[in-house]
Amino acid sequence: MRKSIQYMVLSLALLIGVGAPQAFAGNEDRSGQAGAAELLINPWAASSGWGNAGMSFVKGVESIFGNVAGLHGVNTLDVNFTHTDWLKGSGIRISSFGLAARVGESSVLGLSLMSFSLGEVMETTTDSPDGGIGTFKPTLMNINLAFAKTFSNSISGGFNLKIISESIANMSATGVALDAGIQYVTGPFDNIHFGITLKNIGPTLKFSGDGLSIKAFLMQQGTIQHTVIQRVDQFELPTQLSIAAAYDWHVAENQRVTFAGNFISNSFTKDQYVLGVEYGWKEYLMVRAGYTYESGLFKGAWDEQCMNLNAGLNAGCSVQIPISKQENAPMFAVDYSFRQTYHYAGTHCIGARLIF
Repeated sequence: MRKSIQYMVLSLALLIGVGAPQAFAGNEDRSGQAGAAELLINPWAASSGWGNAGMSFVKGVESIFGNVAGLHGVNTLDVNFTHTDWLKGSGIRISSFGLAARVGESSVLGLSLMSFSLGEVMETTTDSPDGGIGTFKPTLMNINLAFAKTFSNSISGGFNLKIISESIANMSATGVALDAGIQYVTGPFDNIHFGITLKNIGPTLKFSGDGLSIKAFLMQQGTIQHTVIQRVDQFELPTQLSIAAAYDWHVAENQRVTFAGNFISNSFTKDQYVLGVEYGWKEYLMVRAGYTYESGLFKGAWDEQCMNLNAGLNAGCSVQIPISKQENAPMFAVDYSFRQTYHYAGTHCIGARLIF
């Protein structure tokens, strides 16, 4: 057992050692230079309800995004369907599905899919700048394959392989990235939680396709039309490092209040600090809220000072009930969250879970 823990910790340490320079290499002057920004969007309703504050506390399918080590909390099977109204009023929708299953005494496998519906975009060309020649639908999709293992009563860790796909009518980019995370629990009632996760470590991406080629007449051969392919730059992924902690305060029988915090280091934008609190009654009803802060949030206009879309208030709730009266019966849960944004009317998210 000690060797297994040592190997896991060593592997994560090596990954963090390789990825940490990328996580801290960036600064706010590089904002907008990374691609695949959808990798930073939390598609799940419960964990986003307190602004990702509970990354040391997250369990089940939602941990695939938050801290993959939390997959160890799956007893048998966890299924999650979530719909997000992203930037309400923009017409952008996000559909997410996740499945996690225990495959051994200490091992859990997870799979999740996040797909964007961006609507139709008018197609334009240099010859038809006003359109009228048709429309196309951009697509963004992320597929996650995750694995987590429990090494002791206190330590769990995991890895998440991401497959990234972005495309428009005549160009596309595909790549991979890796997440790694550790969760540690301690205290007299296992009520103190710590977590660290490193996200989106991977090679650069580059778009390719017919959209990068144009037909032109070269000066030396003005009567012959040639196809000219334009070169495009590669772009880096938005690497992110999170360090989180949480404390469970059992105020009365079957009542819990959890205080949580998370420091988020973004490689291409400002760092963020998240504080959150969650109240739970018999684990049937959970109400949560959080606040996300970054430098400059209270100085002038939000859009002039903040570099991250989500900042400010987050709130949400969950209702979780057993399907039958049998002991250890499967649970059905409904989650909702709201995230404050400067533009549009915020982000609303609702999801349903089955827990076996």
